[in-house]
Amino acid sequence: MLNEERRRLILQILSHDGRVLVGDLARHFHTSQVTIRKDLDILQAHGRIHRTHGGALPARESALEDPTLREKEKLHRKEKSLIAAAAARMVKEGQVVILDSGTTTTAIARALREREHLTIITNAVNIAAELSGSSLEVILTGGTLRKNSFSLVGPIAEETLRRLNADILFLGVDGFDVHYGLSTPNLLEAKVNRAMMDVARVTVAVCDSSKFGRRSLSSIAPLSAVHHLITDRGIPKADLATLKKTGIEVTLV
Repeated sequence: MLNEERRRLILQILSHDGRVLVGDLARHFHTSQVTIRKDLDILQAHGRIHRTHGGALPARESALEDPTLREKEKLHRKEKSLIAAAAARMVKEGQVVILDSGTTTTAIARALREREHLTIITNAVNIAAELSGSSLEVILTGGTLRKNSFSLVGPIAEETLRRLNADILFLGVDGFDVHYGLSTPNLLEAKVNRAMMDVARVTVAVCDSSKFGRRSLSSIAPLSAVHHLITDRGIPKADLATLKKTGIEVTLV
């Protein structure tokens, strides 16, 4: 196989899976890890990927990039499903749960759909619709609709949240940087997220490993505001070590 052909196939695998590991690629292409590392270094030099310890992620997006919900739904489906199952196991009967907007939190809503004696607070129109036929009590915040994410933001959403209390918040994020904290591309979304954190007793960040090392435009909160993280085993080892030192409980799926 020609070097250029192998690198083109690596990009295809990365586009499909959302991340690649050196060992997996070496086995897939029946070549050495040294060769794969050289391929990844060259792809990074051309701005096609972002190198990480032991592998690579897609090239870093702009801090302003705000993909639609439908675009996000195509990515990391297996990881999101596993994260959702782990999140659902944390929820006890009779609790009040906040779900912010996003594809991972939508997966959590589906995982909770058959449960009983739960109250779900959400600013996501699609999550409210997802739960509309269930026995769960659903409170929709109201607010101004963001068409990209089907979320409700603005003063109405924030004021509604401040009048409520919740046991647990599952918060999806676009960026999770262990030094910068949690972030999202939209300023109004970040304000609603902060209001959610203020009224929830426990904040659980839920995101797949592709979100690590990313910084979006607007800061939501520092790491110190997070009690628990659920992510997949692709999280960079250095980031995992940092999180454990801060005292955040981490669940890997």
